[in-house]
Amino acid sequence: MVRNLSTLFLPVTVLLFSCWSLSRVPTLSTTHQELLAIAPYLLAIVAVASAYHFKRGRTCLVLLLSTSFYYYASHYGAQGLETPESFLVYHGFAVLLPFNLLIISLMSEKGIIGSAGRMRMAFVLFQLLIFWITFHQRSQTMWAALTRPIIQSRLFEVYQLPQISLLLLLLAVGVIVARAWQRQSPLDGAFFGAALAFGLLLAQPDTPYIAPVFNSAIGLIFILAIIQDSHNMAFRDDMTGLPSRRALNELLRGLGSSYAIAMVDVDHFKRFNDTYGHDVGDQVLKVVASRLMAVTGGGRPFRYGGEEFTVIFPGKTAKDAAPHLEKLRKAIEEYKMALRSDERPKDDSKGQVARAKPYGSRDVSVTVSIGVAESGGRYASAEEVIKASDTALYRAKNGGRNQVCVAGQR
Repeated sequence: MVRNLSTLFLPVTVLLFSCWSLSRVPTLSTTHQELLAIAPYLLAIVAVASAYHFKRGRTCLVLLLSTSFYYYASHYGAQGLETPESFLVYHGFAVLLPFNLLIISLMSEKGIIGSAGRMRMAFVLFQLLIFWITFHQRSQTMWAALTRPIIQSRLFEVYQLPQISLLLLLLAVGVIVARAWQRQSPLDGAFFGAALAFGLLLAQPDTPYIAPVFNSAIGLIFILAIIQDSHNMAFRDDMTGLPSRRALNELLRGLGSSYAIAMVDVDHFKRFNDTYGHDVGDQVLKVVASRLMAVTGGGRPFRYGGEEFTVIFPGKTAKDAAPHLEKLRKAIEEYKMALRSDERPKDDSKGQVARAKPYGSRDVSVTVSIGVAESGGRYASAEEVIKASDTALYRAKNGGRNQVCVAGQR
């Protein structure tokens, strides 16, 4: 569970730091306070430029909305909600921010300059145009009607946050957390941070310096998320979620002198592909990867390529690693994979229930062969250890598959 929601930790940390720093802003010098006032714009520019480079259109839309809100809040919201202008700014964006965050969180990524990206940008700009017209006409009717209380209760009077805003934010958070659980994408974590920041901004609009601090936090959260996301693109295998061969090569450079390397290969993988199709082959790789992620003994799994995986055991000998690899082999062997069909649920939780029911010929088992070797002795480099573990792997294959073989042992 912790791993599935790990992408939410960084934005929450940034927001907690923002809450801590809020009370310390008045102690800053005038120059630093002036820099804070422009920080949201500078961070938004950097975030948008990064999002554009990596074709992250949804990120650009959220930043456009948050920066627009900051512009109006910083110019017209300093007097609380007493003036018609500040009333319009608050109630207008109390609708626009959570509504669009919910819509954007439901979207799949389609880039920025494509037809879908342009239509989405036009949709957001059209809403901002409506706000601009009503703002300059000082027309409060529409926004007041949209933010009117739905339920009369004192529970909702603690904060100024309109009930419709709270409802939309909760729906958005639910969607974002579900996607973060499923995909572990840093950008889903950033959307979660934006939802929390929007909630705080709308719940306490009169708090001094809250607008520059939390709008800066939104920009920073998205910058960090884009950096994490680009790192994952380079060093993580998209299908299995495991670190890629490039990440393995980086680790091997600084591994030290004592370690064991295991090569894991899926048995009869070509037969799975030929018999059931490539979709089932992908399922097999994901099943094996999920078990590799739970390997014990301090092993670190990687996708080596094709149906082959690597597990590194820093500070371990091949003898030390062998029991953990045997445990891994059994865990994979005992897993019964029900093939996806029109009758089988797509949802993972329902799929767990379905696996407990008899599926006859639709159930398949996966096995792996494993070879392991250790550093030192005849193997002077990590490449030689990998070659030795590969040799042990093929000995396991030739010996009947579904077993662990240690290099140098018969």
